[in-house]
Amino acid sequence: MTPASEPCQFGRDGALIGMYHGVAGHAPVGMLLCPPLGQMLLRTHRVYRQLASGLAARGIGVLRFDYHGTGDSAGDSLALDWQHCLADIRSAAAELRVRSGCATMVGFGAQLGGSLALAAAATAGFARLILWDPVLDGARHVAELDAGQEALRNDPQHYVRPRGVEEAAGQWLGFPVSAQWRAQLADWRAEPARVPTLILDSRPEPVAGGWSPLAEAGARVLAMPASTDWSDLHRLEHAILAPDLLRMVGAALEPAA
Repeated sequence: MTPASEPCQFGRDGALIGMYHGVAGHAPVGMLLCPPLGQMLLRTHRVYRQLASGLAARGIGVLRFDYHGTGDSAGDSLALDWQHCLADIRSAAAELRVRSGCATMVGFGAQLGGSLALAAAATAGFARLILWDPVLDGARHVAELDAGQEALRNDPQHYVRPRGVEEAAGQWLGFPVSAQWRAQLADWRAEPARVPTLILDSRPEPVAGGWSPLAEAGARVLAMPASTDWSDLHRLEHAILAPDLLRMVGAALEPAA
């Protein structure tokens, strides 16, 4: 029988909040679920919880958590910082190792969570990566978020009249964003990790450049049967459903487990 999930606090001054989904005894494999940010943090909360519970039932120790300044963790959302997020991943990886006793750790992330897992792979000690539609070009992602914010500002289904430019400034789809975070994200360019990497592709439309440079460096790409429209304005705060995610992640982990 799989033990119930257990909330935990860790990191400096216990500022980070997580949920450990454990197994009886030691787990040979642990998986750290690195969350995305903003609207995608809200929309993937349910599927992350389902994934964690499903993997724990298969004997894999799983930790999901919130970065400093996001979700239930302490901190101001305007203090969000790329390097701080990477440090939070390292802290979460250390916590998972202690709780699970795992010898092998896999990093998982969707969207920007995948980007952060990729960037932290070496220092967090991930043996493998599973990335779900990761952001590989920060400047392009910033432009997409700006376009989404502008569309939301003028969307009659959300506002009876268009919001003023100044009124909606400094936000991305309802979440405040600092100039520092914007600049850090715009500077992000993915580089391959030196560990086996699997990309789960559920994008409705192919993006120019595909999954390079990761695919060019040997990352495996699997298409998910159902597409995910991450940018649909009319589904803000609606849970993303990914019925094939647990099956595909579980199948990818079978050799390691």
